[in-house]
Amino acid sequence: MENWSEYVGYLASAFIVGGFLLKNITAIRTINLLGCICFVIYGIFSGMLWPVIIPNGILAFVQIYYILKKD
Repeated sequence: MENWSEYVGYLASAFIVGGFLLKNITAIRTINLLGCICFVIYGIFSGMLWPVIIPNGILAFVQIYYILKKD
């Protein structure tokens, strides 16, 4: 498994797509959060891909905020 970060990128994509298949908003946000985390890892270990790291890092915090927010 020489280029494992590429597999993390594919996993991130699968999480993001999988999130669109759900109806429960908390589940969608949780799956999307996992995708964002995987994309940040992918971006870091693929040569500091800032256009991947920055938006997914921000979105991860947005997802955490809404998951923890009490209505």
